[in-house]
Amino acid sequence: MRVQSLSEGGIAEVPAQYIQPPEERPPISDNLTVIDNSDEDNVPMIDVFGFASEQRDTVCKLIGDACAQWGAFHITNHGVPFELLDQIRGVGLSFFKDCPVKDKLKYACDPNSPASQGYGSKMLRPEAEAEAETSTVLDWRDYFDHHTLPLSRRDPSRWPHFPSNYRQVVAHYSDELKLVAQKLLGLISESLGLPTSCIEDAVGEFYQNITISYYPACPQPHLTLGLQSHSDMGAITLLIQDHVGGLQIFKDSRWITVHPQSHAILVILADQMEIITNGKYRSAQHRAITNSSSPRLSVATFHDPAKTVKISPASELTSNSSPPKYREVKYGDYVSSWYTKGPKGKRNIDALLINC
Repeated sequence: MRVQSLSEGGIAEVPAQYIQPPEERPPISDNLTVIDNSDEDNVPMIDVFGFASEQRDTVCKLIGDACAQWGAFHITNHGVPFELLDQIRGVGLSFFKDCPVKDKLKYACDPNSPASQGYGSKMLRPEAEAEAETSTVLDWRDYFDHHTLPLSRRDPSRWPHFPSNYRQVVAHYSDELKLVAQKLLGLISESLGLPTSCIEDAVGEFYQNITISYYPACPQPHLTLGLQSHSDMGAITLLIQDHVGGLQIFKDSRWITVHPQSHAILVILADQMEIITNGKYRSAQHRAITNSSSPRLSVATFHDPAKTVKISPASELTSNSSPPKYREVKYGDYVSSWYTKGPKGKRNIDALLINC
């Protein structure tokens, strides 16, 4: 059964398979999972000035600081039309709220295949349950995953046709976010003193997925997580969320709630970025909490290498005095391990550390 059906069915207690172990549960205040942190203690907001060359040095410095300290940052003046940001949230919300379950299920993903395209609730492989006790706990989330790039993977006929502009909006959003991701990789490269194309060359052609996640209201938010603690497996993730909020980033041994910014894009560094930069920039560990009163929606756009690509620290960032910190890995092997073992914080990237 989908999580939305459980929530809207009026249950008073969450089923056992959604209850997190005590050490993973979020703190509570007045029966709501909240963490109060000020604007001064939140993910940096960086104006990229439309990626204009006149401001490039300043923007590179700000991005470098944010990557080193947070592994995440918001960007404004990114060039993606505000109308398109609102449209992608709108069509996603309409699918989850206005479409009957029987029609949603026509787009169901393969539950036995990790990262398969379509409508689903559970992202890990079945064998993960035998390997990690935390992976047996389900997330309080439904989602729709779209395979969008390269174009050879893009098949809009597998996406919802309601509302009527759904497929057009997702395709347009995919194209716009690819451009932003490419520009960001150039800025991140330059912030490290690398050639502009260095990180993009290491990643290769983008394999892009767009995941629209719907987190229904939860009767016991203090027992659940919308999405368990993890770092993203690919190169770079671009995320927008609605006004409800619930995304948290782990920094300085505590969870910090990311304040929703309606027309900013949240940039999240993923694990392959950490490897390429030899740990100078670390991927952001994050999770999603739930609440008892309002459903929440987010749109995450993942930009990953092809599964055949081998990822290792950039040669420009290693030397005799600064040797590689991570073993080379074929991205397809990394993905398989991630989905089989489950995320559990950053254990998958940490497993590649040399002499650790």
